[in-house]
Amino acid sequence: MELINMLTEQLGVSEQQAKGGSGLLFKLAKDQLNNEEFGQIASVVPQIESLMQTAPPKEDSGMAGMIGGLASSFGGDKMAAVGTLAQLAGGFKSLDLDPSMIQRFAPIIMTFLKSQGGEGVQELLKKAIR
Repeated sequence: MELINMLTEQLGVSEQQAKGGSGLLFKLAKDQLNNEEFGQIASVVPQIESLMQTAPPKEDSGMAGMIGGLASSFGGDKMAAVGTLAQLAGGFKSLDLDPSMIQRFAPIIMTFLKSQGGEGVQELLKKAIR
């Protein structure tokens, strides 16, 4: 799968980490967006359901304070994004990835979405993360 190859090559993570990390971001998108919006993302990501199944379960491991600074890197409201990022951070930690990897995964996934579905699809993921 092209997206997983991009993540493993550019980030030096394992295939399982790439699948789990991208699955976490897609699960977040599914939770944050309406069905029509998420459908636009799903239409350009082959096997999105299997990626979401490889994601670890959500957990808030008390990392909100630690990752508050990450929120601003997504350009959204910092306080609103902290809770979302705390959930992602717990999942990334479950994959043996540092929570800071979230900000390295997201741009690659957004680039992939833009190449497959255009800027509108990319903006939907940005909206979900904020």
